Amino acid sequence: MNVREISELRPDERAAIFERDAGVDEVRDDVREIVDRVHEEGDVAIREYSEEFDDVSVGNLDVTDAAERAVEEIDDGVREAIETAADNVRAFHERQVPDDWREDFDGRELGRRFTAVDRAGVYVPGGTAAYPSSALMCVIPAKVAGVDHVAVATPPAEELNPVTLAAVEIAGADAVYQVGGAQGIAALSYGTETVDRVQTVVGPGNRWVTAAKAEVRGDVEIDFLAGPSEIAVLADETADPELVAADLVAQAEHDTHASVVAVTDDPDLAEAVAEAVGDQAPGREREETIRGALDNDESGVFLARSMSEAVLFVEEYAAEHLAIVADEDEALLDRIDNAGSVFLGPYSPVAAGDYASGPNHVLPTGGGARRYGGLSVDTFLRSTTVQRLDDDTLGDLSETITTLAEAEGLEAHAESVRKRFED
Repeated sequence: MNVREISELRPDERAAIFERDAGVDEVRDDVREIVDRVHEEGDVAIREYSEEFDDVSVGNLDVTDAAERAVEEIDDGVREAIETAADNVRAFHERQVPDDWREDFDGRELGRRFTAVDRAGVYVPGGTAAYPSSALMCVIPAKVAGVDHVAVATPPAEELNPVTLAAVEIAGADAVYQVGGAQGIAALSYGTETVDRVQTVVGPGNRWVTAAKAEVRGDVEIDFLAGPSEIAVLADETADPELVAADLVAQAEHDTHASVVAVTDDPDLAEAVAEAVGDQAPGREREETIRGALDNDESGVFLARSMSEAVLFVEEYAAEHLAIVADEDEALLDRIDNAGSVFLGPYSPVAAGDYASGPNHVLPTGGGARRYGGLSVDTFLRSTTVQRLDDDTLGDLSETITTLAEAEGLEAHAESVRKRFED
C-alpha cells in the first residue's frame, strides 16, 4: 500500500474513495431476469440456477433437518464458540427491545406499541467462505424482536458447511433452504412450492444478492443495500502500526472489492503501517483476495496535515467499520457521526465485532452510514400509535381541529368532530 496525502488527492481519486460502488448496476438486468423467473417458476427456476451458478444438482431445497443434526456433528470447541458468541449477540440485542408505553398528555391518553413482523427471511452467504457469524447476527435479532417464523437461505453445495448449519440452528431459525444468490432473495421474497414467503429480507451478500434486494424492495422490506466490507482506521502517533495493519489485512480477506483505509496525521506511522501491511499480507490463505482489496483505488494509507483533517476524511468516508486508535479516542468519537460500528482502542479489533462481542456486524457500506444504521431489533419491528380522548379533551381541541380541516378543504373531517357535540 502506498501513502497518499489527503491534500494532494485529485477529484477523481476522491470520488473513488468517497463514492464507493459495489458494482450493483452492472448486474441489475441479469438479476431482474433471475428474480422474475423465480417469481413465476418457483422451485424449477431455483434448481436450474443452482446448476448454472453453483454447479450443484439440488435434491431437497429444505435442509432444516440437516441444520438440526449439524449441532451434534461439529467439533465441541466450535459448537461452544458459536454458543458463546450467540449468547453475547443475544444479550446485546435484548437491550434494544423497546417498551410499549401509554401516557397522559393533558387529558389525551397517547402511546406507542411495538409488534414484530410475522415472517422474516435471512440470507447467509456462502461461496468463497463460510459465514456462520452472519447467521447469528441476522437470525438472533429477529427472534429477539419476536418474529414467529425466521427462514434462512444459504447457497447450495455438494456438502453444506456443517458449522454454518449449526449456527443457523443455534441462532433459532425455523427453516433452512439451500438456495443462494439472487434466486435466494427472490425465493424468500415471493415464495415457491418449498420456500415460504416472508415480509422482511435481511443479510449480507455479494453484488448479485444486493441487486436482488434492490429489485424486491417494495414487495418486501429489506434491511439495506450493503456492498463489500470496509474499514477505516483513524490513528495518531500512539498507535501500533502492526495492529493497524492487522485490522486492514483482516478486512481485506473478505473480498477483492473490499475497501481498507488508514488515516493519520503522523508521517512515521503512515509509512510504518504501509510497510506492515506489505509484510503481513504474503502467505495468507486468502492472499490473492487480500491483494485484490489492497490494490483497489478505494484502499490506502492516507496522511492528513492535522487530526482535524483526518476526522473530516473519515466523516466523509462514512465507514462500515471505524476503528479509532488514538490517545484521545473518546474526544475524536464525539466529532464523528458517520460510521456503521465504532471500535475504540488497541484491544477492540473489528474481528471482535465480526464474531463475538455482541453488536451486529451487518452494517451499511458505500457511505450508507451517512443515512442509516446497521441491522438491529428495530429492523423487524412495526410501531403502532394509540390514542384515547374523552369528550372534554376533544371539546378543548375541537376548534383547532375544525379550523385546520376547513383550511385544507376537508369539510367532512370537521363535521366528524362537530357531530360528537350535537344535542
